[in-house]
Amino acid sequence: MNRYNIRQANINDLDGIKKLLMQINNLHANIRPDIFIYDKMKYSDQELINLINDNNRITFVCVDENDMVLGHAFCIFKEIIKTNNTKERKELYIDDLCVLDEFQGQGIGSKLCDFIFDYGNKNGFDYITLNVWSGNESAISFYENKGFSIRNIHMEKRIGDLNEEN
Repeated sequence: MNRYNIRQANINDLDGIKKLLMQINNLHANIRPDIFIYDKMKYSDQELINLINDNNRITFVCVDENDMVLGHAFCIFKEIIKTNNTKERKELYIDDLCVLDEFQGQGIGSKLCDFIFDYGNKNGFDYITLNVWSGNESAISFYENKGFSIRNIHMEKRIGDLNEEN
């Protein structure tokens, strides 16, 4: 079994991260072609550089012994302010977690999650949160196996016909 290392992403990881972003975009496009455009990037190169350097976010990569990016996790720091009916809390939101298709099933996603759990614990976060698209059953099962549970359900009703080209 290969030796993997998880570390904070840097500019040298852009090509590997972009490959993962394209993979996850196309998975979403297959699930929801009414929303996602196949073979389109979520971020431009400059947006990725800005994300990597953003103090309110942290991006982790899992790399092999040759420093090839095999998986990534984009996380956002969220401080929820107390309101009349909710408590103040710190959340570490996993905005995106992906492992290259050819390396799935080798424990990389699990190691990334465990790394995030440890990071969140060491940095005083109260919760780790994420969203999963309905229809992505393998991701839902993975996250449930990692101890995540449903907090709320975001529902939709499509109104009228949308132009498929937009």
